Amino acid sequence: MPELILHHYPFSPFAEKIRLILGFKKLPWHSVFIPNMMPKPDVVALTGGHRRTPFLQIGSDIYCDTALIGDVLEQLAPTPSLYPPAQKGVVRIVAQWADSLLFPVAMAYNFNPEAAKSFFANQDPEHVQAFVADRTAMRGGAPRMPAPDATAMYKSHLRRLSQMLEGQPFLFGAQACLADFSAVHPLWFTTQMVPVAADILKSTPDVQSWVARMLAIGHGDHTAMTASDAIRVAHSAKPAALDPGQHFQDEHGIPLGSEVVIQAETFGTEPSAGQLVAATRTRYTIRRTDPRAGTVHVHFPRIGFVLKRAGT
Repeated sequence: MPELILHHYPFSPFAEKIRLILGFKKLPWHSVFIPNMMPKPDVVALTGGHRRTPFLQIGSDIYCDTALIGDVLEQLAPTPSLYPPAQKGVVRIVAQWADSLLFPVAMAYNFNPEAAKSFFANQDPEHVQAFVADRTAMRGGAPRMPAPDATAMYKSHLRRLSQMLEGQPFLFGAQACLADFSAVHPLWFTTQMVPVAADILKSTPDVQSWVARMLAIGHGDHTAMTASDAIRVAHSAKPAALDPGQHFQDEHGIPLGSEVVIQAETFGTEPSAGQLVAATRTRYTIRRTDPRAGTVHVHFPRIGFVLKRAGT
């Protein structure tokens, strides 16, 4: 089993999704804490610009976005599986719904005025101001959803989860799957980070019980590592050989070997630049060289990311 290094910070909901998957699969991992807002020089040394949390490092291979990280962990440890037999497609669809629709609604609710006051109670006002400005920039300046609308939508999403849990412990049956991990992390934030706002779950007791079952999975065996040590690991390693059997899927008219830029479609759109070395049906890979990290391969999923030729 290769050495797994997760770059994250404690109150990141998407990091909690991956921490729980690592616990579910009983995979040992190293924990590197990164800043929760820009600047992130150690992050950029490895990703080339992508700043969203978390990302997974295996030697000098850097995997961005939790959807891709989940697939990488599934390949490394197929059992227990994140995908129930014959339900892989619908599990992915529900997971994407949770990450793209449930998450922003839940987080808008989680930062309603009362909850935000509780969350930031013991933090320096200048730090709070900087954090709010950072997240506004990540949203491209778009305003956060009004709290009343977020509350109403969150309740609707919770009822849908409750309906899925009728008569079974997890969303798709007797065992947790990718959909569970994708749906639980914003609820983890509600119950653990802003418990003053957790009463919203009282009307869906099946969801409350499910959250408790999911969080009981834990994070598994992990040890602390510094960002400097992680960068040294990358510098001393070589990227894993690319699978020659993976088909090059050209949707852009950009051949392999071209200098390209990849960035998230929405939210946290800082670009990463490098040489395109793979474009399969599910992911992009760029090769880049950093003075500190050396030569790395940075991997992105196709869904949620856009590719363009550098300089265009």
